[in-house]
Amino acid sequence: MSKYDPLGIHLGARSETRIAMTFREIEHILNFPLPPSKANRAWWSNNPNNNVMTHQWLRAGYATEAVDIAAERLTFRRIDPAKFPARTTRAKDGPGPEAENADAGAAPGRDRIFGCMSGTLTLLDGVDLTEPADAEWAGAYDEA
Repeated sequence: MSKYDPLGIHLGARSETRIAMTFREIEHILNFPLPPSKANRAWWSNNPNNNVMTHQWLRAGYATEAVDIAAERLTFRRIDPAKFPARTTRAKDGPGPEAENADAGAAPGRDRIFGCMSGTLTLLDGVDLTEPADAEWAGAYDEA
């Protein structure tokens, strides 16, 4: 269960080829403000390893395009979900399919140690992991 599930549910219920939305509309659907990293173009990429929210629109069968950071708007475009396979998740109590394949001699998709510490780290509210650790680095790429 992700705090971004309402966006996935909203998009999954839609059938349009393209859905134009503002950041404010997304925040209204989620019922909380987007993190400060919404101002980074990479945060809106369709990379399934990027962030939790990306999985929601990809699973719903949409990809982002025409992201306008300054105007705080974007378009979700209908895609074939097979082009962006979402991560597979496993139940907390049981081994994933990798364990079965490892014993059968098949090449596993991931090492068994992947995710072994899942749930052991707690982040404080208001912590943005995409924020530069040092204020000096915050504008390093803007100056170039």
